[in-house]
This record gives sequence, structure tokens and C-alpha cells, in this order.
Amino acid sequence: MSPGPGADSAPASLTTTDAISTFSSFRVRNYRLHFFGSSVSNIGTWMQRIAQDWLVHELTGSAAAVGITTALQFLPMLLFGLYGGVLADRLDKRKLLLGTQAVIGLAGLTLAVLTFSDVVNVYHVYALSLVVGLATVVDNPARQAMVSEIVGPALLRNAVSLNSANFQSARLIGPAVAGVVITTVGSGWAFLYNGLSFIAPITGLLMMRASEFTPTERAPRHKGQLREGLRYVGSRPELLWPIVLMGFIGTFGYNFPIWLVAFTDGVFHADAGTYGLLNSLMAIGSVVGALLAARRGSRRMRFTVAAAGMFAAMLLLSAVAPTFLLFAALMPVVGLAGMTFQVTANTGLQINSDPTMRGRVLSLMMMVFVGGTPIGGPLMGWLCDEFGARVGLLFGGSVCALASLGVALVLARIGGLRLRISLRPGQRGVALVPRDPEELTATA
Repeated sequence: MSPGPGADSAPASLTTTDAISTFSSFRVRNYRLHFFGSSVSNIGTWMQRIAQDWLVHELTGSAAAVGITTALQFLPMLLFGLYGGVLADRLDKRKLLLGTQAVIGLAGLTLAVLTFSDVVNVYHVYALSLVVGLATVVDNPARQAMVSEIVGPALLRNAVSLNSANFQSARLIGPAVAGVVITTVGSGWAFLYNGLSFIAPITGLLMMRASEFTPTERAPRHKGQLREGLRYVGSRPELLWPIVLMGFIGTFGYNFPIWLVAFTDGVFHADAGTYGLLNSLMAIGSVVGALLAARRGSRRMRFTVAAAGMFAAMLLLSAVAPTFLLFAALMPVVGLAGMTFQVTANTGLQINSDPTMRGRVLSLMMMVFVGGTPIGGPLMGWLCDEFGARVGLLFGGSVCALASLGVALVLARIGGLRLRISLRPGQRGVALVPRDPEELTATA
């Protein structure tokens, strides 16, 4: 006899994340199916990313071309991201995901056939990247919003963190395997595995028990839902400013395919195996950051901003690292800081969003975080081509640092805080403290 609907659910008494263990979400059967199906396809996704970037670099010899490929994959999110959020709020998320996962898998199989046939050119890669990007417009908000329906609000932070650990663990395996596959049998096999790997999440979605989902109200269809979502975010600082910060970090800080290709080839004069190694080292830190976040209780917004500042600092240090060993040693720290920022920002937005608005909030987040790549990707590629990889990374890290500082000052002002610099013994040199009543009255 199969267990009842609540047999694998989290205990009803569990209402906060304070006492949650690292793997608490595995108590939920539907989440286990989601997690293990994603594990298989995530490895394929990372294999394809590495193989695709290296293939474009081989076909063109240009870091800017790699940037264009990345931009085309994320341009639809910038243009149509909010529409994907509306669909995720309005429709059955599981049915949406069955369709989007099938399209992304078929794109991988098509690229494999073109590569095996030895007719592939850079325009094929551009076109298929655009197809994947269009599917991702709906896939991303539906997949992220569905997590809360699978595990419920008490386990949401834990589940989001485990999903991030899952994705980044695949980043450990995928690039390493891709590096070996590319150098031994060619990129086509990496594309083939990626296409076939989507059978796993599709099977997992079909096996989930609908009766065990947390009931969630769907947004009714009516005019002006895009504007409604924008007004909702704009009226809530706890949603608006993390999204603004994610936009800057995503546009100027998450250009690792371009930077690592440029450093591997132009600075360290190495091959695809080294490129895969650097990606794997960064993923080690990302996995650690995600697992730490899975155990962590609720954090204030200042922690998210501090993580963004640390991420920017690590980018700047990496840009001036004089040797390959030091650059490689910094990659796990970059990954840890970046993942800590990403997980805390993501879960904060989900927890602070109304369920009927969650898809639109998450789509706006993804629109600025991922959709900024069509701007940042080509710009970073051009900087790397014209002035060198170090200048490109320095520029990206500097913009992220300024954005972190700017958002921190805005939030401090909203929260009635001011920056105090003290040289007295026993006091921190720099701290945020409550503003004097006279100051608040003067600025009211």
C-alpha cells in the first residue's frame, strides 16, 4: 500500500528554519524526485556549457563570440522574463516544466547531430542558444516557484539551498567530464549526453504525487498583470533593492564563461582541461556556500548585501592574481561568496512574496540577474579581447563593489542607520548605527 498524502511531508510542527538540518527537504518524496532528476540533467547542462563555450572559441578564436552566445541564451529573459512569471503564476507549473524541459533537451540533441555531422558552425550555436533562452523564460520562474509547492514554506530556504548545491555539485562533475570528453572524443558526445539527460527530470515530474503538493492559489487571469507585478515589487523595499543588486551582480559579475576562457587561453596559455578545472574549483566553493545556507536560519538583508560585497572583493583579487596557482586558489572563495549571495537573495525574495505574486517576483529577479547577460557578456568579451582578461575582470568586480556599497547606503538610510567611523579602542572601526532623532527629523 502506498503511503498517504502526508506520509513523506515535513512535520506540521515545523514552522521555522531554525532547527532544520542540512537535508531536511529529503523527507518529502516529491522533492526527492525533483532533486535526483535535476542532478542528472544538471551534469549534462554543465557539460554542454563547457563544450559549447569551447566549441565557439575554436570556431571563432574570439572571447566576444563566446559572449554573444551567452547573450543570445539570456536575451529572451531580458525581453520576455515577466511574461514567463505571469504564466508561472497563472498555470500548472508541472505541466509548464514538462514542456520546457523537453524543448531544452531537444536543443541539446540537435547540437549533437550537427556536431557529429561535422557541419556545425557558430550560427547554429547562436540559434540553438536562442531556443534554449526562450524555453528558459518560462522554465526558470515555474521551476523556482514550484519548490515552495513541493516542500511548503517551512522548508523553502532549505530546499532552495539544496537545489543550489545540486546545481553546483554538477558543476564539479560536468566541467571535469566535459574537459576529458572534448579532448578525447569531441564536443558532440557532451551535447548528446545533455540532450538525453532531460529524460530524468521529465520522468521525475511525471512520478510526483499531485496530492502532496502544498495548496497554492493561482493568480486569476486579468489585464495589467505585468504592471501589477512591477508595482508590487516597487512598493516593497525588501523586494526591490535585492533585485536591483542582483541586476548589477548578474550583469557585471556573473560572466565566468568569458573570463575563464580568456584567462585560460590568453593569460595562462592552457587548454580545455584547465578551463574545466577552474570551473570545478569555483563550484567547490559554491557547493560549500549552498550547504552552509541550507543549515542557516533567517538572515537580515544586510547579510545578503555583505555577501555581494565579499563576492566583488574576490573578483578584484582574482583579476590581479599574479600566478595560476593563486588564481586557482581564489576560485573556491569566489564560488562560496557568489553562492551565499545568490541563495540568501533568492530565498529572501520567495519568503517575502505573496504566493500569487511569487512567479512574477522571481521572473523579475531572473530577468535582471540572468537577463543582464546580453549587456554584460558582449561588453566583458570586448574588454577581454581589446585590453586583456585582467582588465575585463577588474571592470566587472569594480561595478559589483560600487553596486554593493550603493545598495547598502540606500538600505541604511531607509532603516534609519548611518555610517560611523570610530578610532576609539574597543569599538569597530566602521559600523552602521541608528541615526540621531534630530537627523531623522531634519530629513523627514
